[in-house]
Amino acid sequence: MTTLALIRHMPTVWNRDGRLQGRRDTPLDPDAVPRWRLPTELAACRFLSSPLGRARETAALLGIEPRLDDRLTEMSWGEWEGHTLRELRSTFADIDELEAQGLDFRAPGGECPRDVEARLAPLLAEIAAAGIPTAAVTHKGVIRSVLALATGWDMLGKPPYRLSWSAAHMFQVDEAGQPTVERLNIPLET
Repeated sequence: MTTLALIRHMPTVWNRDGRLQGRRDTPLDPDAVPRWRLPTELAACRFLSSPLGRARETAALLGIEPRLDDRLTEMSWGEWEGHTLRELRSTFADIDELEAQGLDFRAPGGECPRDVEARLAPLLAEIAAAGIPTAAVTHKGVIRSVLALATGWDMLGKPPYRLSWSAAHMFQVDEAGQPTVERLNIPLET
């Protein structure tokens, strides 16, 4: 078993405004940058990061120099990127039907969580094969996809665990690249 810890990027202006970011390269919110520190459990980890600026900026603020990996990029929200859920609910009458598709929920022109899982599978297998404890700065959609893989959650209804986005989430990855939950919500706040 190999450790994999995941950290969501720090807040952005679009997070504050409730806008779907997806692949948009939005910067951190200068008025909301928290004081985070890496938990001691991650001291021996090698670090990866999504190539999006908000993840790279978070890594820099944490004092780490990660290797960038495109597979850690946020799920694409396609035509919905830049919109709020309120705007989408007033524009797309069938949004509830789409949400009822769970892992296969796909915004027009975007990815579904199952696509994200497929994108992550080779990375998880590589982490398992290397056997080196790994941590990554990434995105909510990626972390939720790993949680779904680890628990069998079909993304219908509430997730099996409530996740804090100001925390690290630790998984164990077996030889085949299958994650299991180790410890969630490890505080980053100082």
